[in-house]
Amino acid sequence: MGKFELISLPFEASALEPVISRETIGYHHGKHLAAYVNNLNALLPGSGFEEATLEEIVCKADGGLFNNAGQILNHNLYFGQFSKSAKAEPTGALAKAIERDFGSFEAFKAEFQKKGATLFGSGWVWLSADKDGKLIITQEPNAANPLQKGLKPLLTFDVWEHAYYLDYQNRRPDHLAALWQIVDWDVIERRYEA
Repeated sequence: MGKFELISLPFEASALEPVISRETIGYHHGKHLAAYVNNLNALLPGSGFEEATLEEIVCKADGGLFNNAGQILNHNLYFGQFSKSAKAEPTGALAKAIERDFGSFEAFKAEFQKKGATLFGSGWVWLSADKDGKLIITQEPNAANPLQKGLKPLLTFDVWEHAYYLDYQNRRPDHLAALWQIVDWDVIERRYEA
């Protein structure tokens, strides 16, 4: 066993259906994420990053170390933000910040989905906060994470094809639109307030 371990899902594999199928969860978590964990653990010895956190590796490493650490960090945040019993919208400080920075929750969702749909190739769309709490939507290619820009990552949708192809084929916008049904806003609010 290596330093990093595959996270346990906070839900049953079928819990997010029909938005994300049990089959997709099986491949996405059980194969893709597991491979990133195994790859990173194999790359660590002699790298100088043996004692580093995922966040430190993402901010300081490059090549295979960065790619695998970035994908682990991104997926850990991704899988940790979903629940079938989630409330439909954020409340409190996060809701106020979304209204302040995007005009409305609906305008935020539209911009977030558009950025996810128009990211060329593989990667992630993120909602993050800057040091002053201002909310920003970014497109991050491949394994990149907003941490590298000094931002605090809050919410992410995975737009690598393996995240949606079994359920949505090439219909990335449909996948993005469906994910709102399972976002656990309590988790996102805790990230924002931390």
